[in-house]
Amino acid sequence: MITTINKQNAVTLIGLGAMGITLAKLLLAAGHKVTVWNRSPEKAAALTREGAVPAPDAATAVAASPVTVICVYNHAATMAILDTPEVKAAIKNRALLQLTTISPAEARFTGEWAEANGAAYMNGAIQAAPSQMGRADTPILLSGAADVYKLLIPVLRVFGGGITYLGAGISAAPTMDLATLSYIYGSVIGFLHGARITEAEGLGVDQYAAIVAGITPTFGAFLQHEGNMIHTNNFAVTESPMRISIEATARLEATAREAGINSDFPAFAAALFKKAGAAGYADEEAAALIKVLRHPA
Repeated sequence: MITTINKQNAVTLIGLGAMGITLAKLLLAAGHKVTVWNRSPEKAAALTREGAVPAPDAATAVAASPVTVICVYNHAATMAILDTPEVKAAIKNRALLQLTTISPAEARFTGEWAEANGAAYMNGAIQAAPSQMGRADTPILLSGAADVYKLLIPVLRVFGGGITYLGAGISAAPTMDLATLSYIYGSVIGFLHGARITEAEGLGVDQYAAIVAGITPTFGAFLQHEGNMIHTNNFAVTESPMRISIEATARLEATAREAGINSDFPAFAAALFKKAGAAGYADEEAAALIKVLRHPA
């Protein structure tokens, strides 16, 4: 098994979408010898001019380097590339860094596949756009064996400095990636509904957006507090009683209906908080809504 990686070590990059191309360029700029492969070989042309070595097939690409980074469309694409006799033979005693967005179950599957084929495996989740890669604060979540993580640090630091290692459980990175995506998409839907409220009253959405930007840091601190309450399973009121949220979300739904705008989001939120009230949580902290969400729909 490989034991060290330094700037002169070769790295293979499989998958040349926008993110994959960016990762390859960062590796080249950092002085690595980079082998690339993509199912559509024409995507490697520009990188070849910058010094990357194109491989004729995935197995040759894997064999060219002690470390292979794969960043493709999804888990199915990953396994279609890796799960061949040729790649299985080539990947033994090499490290595989998975940067494809996959689910926790898919991470466990790929980890088992890698172990069965003699490869070290690390699962990663990039929480940034291609243009944000390579920065000191670029957020990347990692999970897998600690020795593999230490081995891959020289490569990981090329991609970004905001690395969070979540431990040996291979599914931790995609789990936290999905959890944060849930927060992001929930926030986006709420923000857009707020924009519709603003429009319905004839006010400027730019002014609304500026107000949201201003309150976001404070709200982040509030969410961290609520998260700590959930972690300790202590819902004694400290910041925001549940009954306030029950009333507020009902008011949001009523306002949407009165304004004649789409009410799907506030109706959904109001229904959840109404369930919390009916369950007897009205005089607990707002975070007690998690007790409603712990039950299947």
